[in-house]
Amino acid sequence: MSHQDHETIESWRLFIAIELPAEIRHTIKQHIERLRAELPKVRASWVREQNLHLTLKFFGDTPLSRVELVSRAMQAATTGINQFDIDLRERGSFPPRGKPSVLWVGIEDSSANLNQLHDALEDECERAGFARDARSFHPHLTIARLRGAQGARDLADLHKSTDLPAMLVTVQEVCLIRSELSSAGSRYTVVARFRLTS
Repeated sequence: MSHQDHETIESWRLFIAIELPAEIRHTIKQHIERLRAELPKVRASWVREQNLHLTLKFFGDTPLSRVELVSRAMQAATTGINQFDIDLRERGSFPPRGKPSVLWVGIEDSSANLNQLHDALEDECERAGFARDARSFHPHLTIARLRGAQGARDLADLHKSTDLPAMLVTVQEVCLIRSELSSAGSRYTVVARFRLTS
């Protein structure tokens, strides 16, 4: 295959995620605004309200010819898994020690259905020829990536000590999402939705 041919084969950056209700995203946005107002000088890239979601699996660039394989794997993985609740409560940063680089909101999966769903997605995607994630699954919502050392620890500490209201989400579907990078940031488009059993 020539270099030119290779460039004409279109691929999409894809990931599997759970979307969050508008009121939950708004609550997290208010938390972000409170942190930014308290420590405005800390350099950070904050996730935009409409882009807040819970990623279950990231594929990266995927040839269009394989998108249908992902869809079929997701259909198989979600069949027979019941709708379930998750609780967004815990707050933390990565790495846990040293200079924080990511702020996150943790997910409580008391039904263990989220783990079951993640395992099923990994199994079915592997069967379809996609690599398993090397890292173990720690469900979380990224809200910021910190760009500099100055004030990063203060911001992480404030994030952890600021109370958030109880945020319970009933997970009813799983989405396949396309990510397009541009100078204005990432734009996400839902390619397919798969309902869980009610």
